[in-house]
Amino acid sequence: MQVTLPAAGPGGDPGAVDRLEADLLLEGLYQLHGADFRGYARAPLMQRLHAYLHGGAIDSISLLQDRIMRSGTQADALVRALSLRPAPLFGDTDSVLHLRATLGPYLRSCALPKLWIAESTSAEEVFGLVILLIEEGLYDRTQIFITAADDTLLAETRLGTFDAADMGRYEENYRRSGGRHALSDYCSNRDGRMVFGAHLRRNLTWAQYDMATDRSFNEFQLILCRRVLPEFGTLLRRRALHLFADSLSPFGILAVDVPDELDHAPMALQFQTVSREHGLYRRTG
Repeated sequence: MQVTLPAAGPGGDPGAVDRLEADLLLEGLYQLHGADFRGYARAPLMQRLHAYLHGGAIDSISLLQDRIMRSGTQADALVRALSLRPAPLFGDTDSVLHLRATLGPYLRSCALPKLWIAESTSAEEVFGLVILLIEEGLYDRTQIFITAADDTLLAETRLGTFDAADMGRYEENYRRSGGRHALSDYCSNRDGRMVFGAHLRRNLTWAQYDMATDRSFNEFQLILCRRVLPEFGTLLRRRALHLFADSLSPFGILAVDVPDELDHAPMALQFQTVSREHGLYRRTG
């Protein structure tokens, strides 16, 4: 019996070659540089990858693969492009208001709250949460852990700066999200960059951490992971959610943006919805 194999490339699925090249690229990126994107959903990853190719005037994924095999600088730039997820300071004002209203009463009942911002590549996300905690009178007795898989982006986030040109927009966001002072109380201008003050940094712990491979490392009263889970593939997303469930204290709060998984078993048995619209869930116990 003659077996006909499915056509690939121009004669068959026009995206088959791209997908195969992308798989080889991601495997090489992991084997040589330790950056693991193999569990990411292909559609959003391919969008980021093609944007990187276009921006660098690189003709094909295979040519990019050849470059990352020989250049650590090229690999670092690619990891940054695939990982970076900018977040405006207090950008989603309604969600910040709901988080403020939910966190305040709960964390006041905890002796020494621990919070985890997972896979963070945005200083605005980290220091926005710090400002919220300061204004709720909670920061002095709260410890915040900030993790990301990429050391370079984690170091950039740790600098705690943003473009001074964004100050006006961020000030308006801050006011609309329940801010009680002036944003300038928390940052100052240094050569065109706004730098968050030292008093916002004293209870922060920064660490490299890979949600694809690492295990739970503490018990937390809040875990916040925004923007990255929708880009994970199904298995990696499920692993992350189980990791968060294992890492939350009873009645701890999870702030994420993957409502479908949390609305259905088995995760629905572990989490109670606080606000589906704003991605807030409570561990059931």
